[in-house]
Amino acid sequence: MAFNRKALSGSALIVLGVLLVAVLLLVNVLFRGARLDLTQGHLYTLSAGTRNILKSIDEPINLYFFYSDKGSQDIPQVRSYAARVREMLQEMAAHAGGKLKLHVIDPVPFSEDEDRASSMGLQSIPVSAAGDKIFLGIAGTNSTNGQAAIPFLQPDKEAFLEYDIAKLIHELEVPHKPVVGLLSGLPLAARFDPATRQMRQPWAVDQQWTQLFDVRNLDAATLKTIDKDMNVVIVVHPRQLSDDAQFAIDQFVLRGGHLLVFVDPMAELDDSGADPSNPMAAMMADHSSDLPRLFKAWGVEYDPHQVVLDRSRALAISMGEGQAPVRHPGILGLAAADFNHDDVVTASLNTINVSTAGHFDLAKGAVDEKLEPLIQTSSDAMSVSVDRLRMLADPSTLLADYKPAGSPLLIAARLTGTLKTAFPERHGEGTLASSSGQSQVVLVADTDLLSDRMWVQVRSFLGQTLMNAFANNGDFAVNAVDNLAGSGDLIAIRGRATSQRPFSTVEAIKRSADERFRAKESDLQRELSDTERKLSELQSAKSQDQAMVLSSEQKTELDNFLKRKVEIRKELRAVRRQLDAQIEVLGTRLKLINILLMPLLVTFGALAYAWWRAQRRRGAQGGRP
Repeated sequence: MAFNRKALSGSALIVLGVLLVAVLLLVNVLFRGARLDLTQGHLYTLSAGTRNILKSIDEPINLYFFYSDKGSQDIPQVRSYAARVREMLQEMAAHAGGKLKLHVIDPVPFSEDEDRASSMGLQSIPVSAAGDKIFLGIAGTNSTNGQAAIPFLQPDKEAFLEYDIAKLIHELEVPHKPVVGLLSGLPLAARFDPATRQMRQPWAVDQQWTQLFDVRNLDAATLKTIDKDMNVVIVVHPRQLSDDAQFAIDQFVLRGGHLLVFVDPMAELDDSGADPSNPMAAMMADHSSDLPRLFKAWGVEYDPHQVVLDRSRALAISMGEGQAPVRHPGILGLAAADFNHDDVVTASLNTINVSTAGHFDLAKGAVDEKLEPLIQTSSDAMSVSVDRLRMLADPSTLLADYKPAGSPLLIAARLTGTLKTAFPERHGEGTLASSSGQSQVVLVADTDLLSDRMWVQVRSFLGQTLMNAFANNGDFAVNAVDNLAGSGDLIAIRGRATSQRPFSTVEAIKRSADERFRAKESDLQRELSDTERKLSELQSAKSQDQAMVLSSEQKTELDNFLKRKVEIRKELRAVRRQLDAQIEVLGTRLKLINILLMPLLVTFGALAYAWWRAQRRRGAQGGRP
């Protein structure tokens, strides 16, 4: 009987084991690829735009993640970020339906993998005085031998890691240069200057656009339609565009084209209609630009006769030879705090200079449109009539009756939403009344920021043109076109939360301790100053022959100070010890929660569930006849 009982128990264990393995295999098949992201900010959940890009891959794409695993053994920051990159790449590969092949390579020094990484455009970064270098970059290839790379993945740009990788995949999927249409009312390109009888060099920003994109010039006088192969249209300083030209831009945006617009209430380099024999008339002429019909239909407010002033961002300019520089509140040096760091266009910028800029706002009643700031002034800004800046001899006069608006003014913004046509009276085959999806328009209320004088020094050296940028104006212009040249899914990807989570409670404890520490130090310094003052007073009351001898009052005062100094030193050490104790208590509490409390809660939950099942079973048995 005992033998049968033992055999039965052994058979039951075997059956349970087989059943467990079968359940695990079934769960693995049924829930393959299922994930539950419980992290703050959903770090491991791809955005809808990225998933759409991955689903649209037609031909296989190979991604090579070159990471110096052995070379970064002593660099924990790099190792943790590399793990984050690998997890992101694996998540993308899982969503690509087998069309994205991931290869993780450790390019050890003097290996073929190291040579391959360099040949694919990756950069090695020195990490020690001995010359040790590491790789942390991604290269990709497509089925047509196209190649693209992220030379080095910077840990401080983790917020845009998903965007950078998605952009790399998009470039491999669509390998040709984006086609960009340029409609400009300013002389950006190279041209003949009749005054000097020489060729004038193109603006630096025009050279950058031409190098990176397939730029095609559009003629405002004859423009009626925009080719469908154009990804982006740039409109610079549109002055009195015909209805046909505006209608062409309108329909381009409504059918999904992306638009970058530079308007200006006072374009300082607008030489249209200039008469060399009458410079006064040229200075008093209207040099503003606007797209009033389009802006009104799209819910954008913009006044071409108002200029932004900001005394907190005013740049110092020279008003003449031998004169001291004067701050001009209409010429602004905008800093990193004035940029939207959640948008890839402005996330990495530090300085942008603008001159006599306007500003945008969302019209009242706009429901389907959204205006997201890219560049804005400080809260100490206001707007004035453009007439106040004509024939301006002293910029300080602009500060008379200065009344700041109290909130930042938008100099550049991203307009998104379902836009309506500005020409509802026009009908015909293919004419759109509204956009079918989310339109993308970047608006900039200044054209002077594109001019060389605002951001770059250009000079020739041995037949080569050298550019020395002192501001990020050119980066902004390139970033805007580069971003708009991508698909709508790529543009929709925004900055993400980072995996680096600060210990906010510990930091708060440290800040509190530092404040108390500084307060005690201030007390000590104040008592030291009082003691020195009293000693000086006692010393001045002594005769000359007693000057080198301490009086009893001086000895008492000095002894009291030394005693008080020792007491304050003890108090300072107590503050530091209390800080360490609070941090240790917090750490112990977290360990208890993670190691003891959570397992106990799970155990109690399981016991409670078992008790509830038992009670339910007894109740069911007791209710039987």
